[in-house]
Amino acid sequence: MNTIFSLRSLVGAIWVGLALGAGHAQQPAASATLTIDPSQIVNPVSPTLYGLMTEEINHSYDGGLYAEMVRNRTMHGSWSGPEGWTVVQHGGSAAALEVDRTTGPSAALAESLRVKVESAGESGAVGVANSGWWGMAVRPRTTYHGSFYAKSEGEIGPVSVKLINDNTGAVIAKAEVPLRGSSPANGWSRYEYTLSTGDVTPSTRNHLELTVSRPGTLWLQLVSLFPPTYDNTPNGNRIDLMERLAAMHPHFLRLPGGNYLEGDRIADRFDWKKTIGPLVDRPGHQAPWSYWSTDGLGLLEFLEWCEDLKIEPVLAVYAGYSLHGEHVTPGKDLEPYVQDALDEVQYVTGDTSTKWGAERAKDGHPAPFPLHYIEIGNEDQFDKSGSYPARFAQFAEALHKEYPQYKLIATTPVTETEAAAQPDVIDDHYYKSPADMFALVHHYDDAPRTGPKVFVGEWATRSGTPTPNFGDALGDAAWMASMERNSDLIVMASYAPLLVNVNPGAMQWATDLIGYDALNSYGSPSYYAQCLFSAHLGDGTAKTSVNGAGPRFFYSATVSSDTHTLHLKLVNASNLPQPLNLSINGLGTGRHTAEVNTLHAATFEATNSITNPDAIRPVVSTLRFSGAETQHTVAPLTIEVIDLPLKLSIEATR
Repeated sequence: MNTIFSLRSLVGAIWVGLALGAGHAQQPAASATLTIDPSQIVNPVSPTLYGLMTEEINHSYDGGLYAEMVRNRTMHGSWSGPEGWTVVQHGGSAAALEVDRTTGPSAALAESLRVKVESAGESGAVGVANSGWWGMAVRPRTTYHGSFYAKSEGEIGPVSVKLINDNTGAVIAKAEVPLRGSSPANGWSRYEYTLSTGDVTPSTRNHLELTVSRPGTLWLQLVSLFPPTYDNTPNGNRIDLMERLAAMHPHFLRLPGGNYLEGDRIADRFDWKKTIGPLVDRPGHQAPWSYWSTDGLGLLEFLEWCEDLKIEPVLAVYAGYSLHGEHVTPGKDLEPYVQDALDEVQYVTGDTSTKWGAERAKDGHPAPFPLHYIEIGNEDQFDKSGSYPARFAQFAEALHKEYPQYKLIATTPVTETEAAAQPDVIDDHYYKSPADMFALVHHYDDAPRTGPKVFVGEWATRSGTPTPNFGDALGDAAWMASMERNSDLIVMASYAPLLVNVNPGAMQWATDLIGYDALNSYGSPSYYAQCLFSAHLGDGTAKTSVNGAGPRFFYSATVSSDTHTLHLKLVNASNLPQPLNLSINGLGTGRHTAEVNTLHAATFEATNSITNPDAIRPVVSTLRFSGAETQHTVAPLTIEVIDLPLKLSIEATR
């Protein structure tokens, strides 16, 4: 993902909005004829066409999908102190709070939060509070599981852990955690606790407190609190967000995603070996979108995310280029990074007899994960050194030798004269205004079918914020229709960015598919367009032709061979109705009933939000007609998905 959003795109978006919003006095569009022959399949539809792409941006992981409720649980300090943590001093107690950079429970987490308690008592508890990710979501009759590492000096314990309402000060749930009298050699121990709520009102206006009632010194590290997670996966993901992802019917997850793979510098890359194993052994790293990543969602958690959704990973390996221009010279300097990629593939796919397969088993997952695609790098067209062809070739040679069964994805075209090894797939990225996306829909129509296939690894129509408006959804639907038409060439596609925390200060990139705060989430109009297109997709593209349609009319027709269903997508991005004469060869004279899913809005700017999440949603209706032709009008600013059973229709004519 690059941060360039052109002036041309912005002007295009404004032009389309004005053009479509000013046409009420225009005459209705002329009737068009759309002819479809479901028995004539012109090309196959890729079985992996639609998938997911995420990266650590907009607090997509920490503060988003990753269900951890504690902000900055590893006490990462800055000039202003540990973000998210404040001192608590009740009833005249006194304490000092600072980041201790000399002691921690592990080599990875070598610093901690030191709480020096000068005075305290039963009515004057003292300690620390954590505000969470723009609040902590509390729900009624829910059990939360927590843990922390601690060591102490003096008889300071026990530690009282409480969830407290910000507005009333009411204690929502609490637990007492005795500190052990004896500890390991370094003085640190791990403690667990549970917090259970009663009949409370759901809210985000809550915080976590850890307090003591005696003087002394307490060190804290890796303070954690988890709500119930999707599929009860330990160290897992938010239920509501995972359910929204499942509703998109994805086939893959491109991981770890975009700029997050590269990092700003080589030292900031997604160093996968530092993201596996016990959480206490994960140091975290600086993510490229301005904030710290705890790496609680590490490589294994990415893979388990795929497993939970019953999809496959598309594994991107670091290829020696980072965002601020650092690159590794091909040859001997690149060899350690190539070996790192080979080790990573072994961690994903190797059995327990291999070094890294055994390490994965040690981490709790003995079974290998499925894998078919490996992507080498990310957006290497921005590497001004021109080193990517040679870097790609070095990775490809090693991967082909060790793992010849996997297909390799290049992040920019590599010609035969530049590299001996040729990619199987090229990763193309598109971020466009609605106007530019409408203009792009024929981009692949006449593209050569020889050479590498195409992975549209990042794409989005961009004008809304923080999530797409309906004009963006129309652009997205038009683009998806074109990808379906060309899915003999386009084997995979994934919208980006997928997620955004909508709280002020959480977003770094506007126009993101799914929005949320600590408690709730919502799908944008583009999200519902994605769900409809992915859920209603055949395995073959039907032969079609159209005459007389307006310039903002787009369509796709695919057929499911197993259910004998025609999936017809119709997109009217103009402000005028589009009358259609639908002619479907082979239907005969019988009666036909089709299901219609409609997504519609009154304006380009109409959208959903965290406070109005259901303003725009698909509406289901029925289309009935007889014979092989029918008149059908697509309303202005409308996306329709029509499912027509072909087998029943054919049988009705017998």
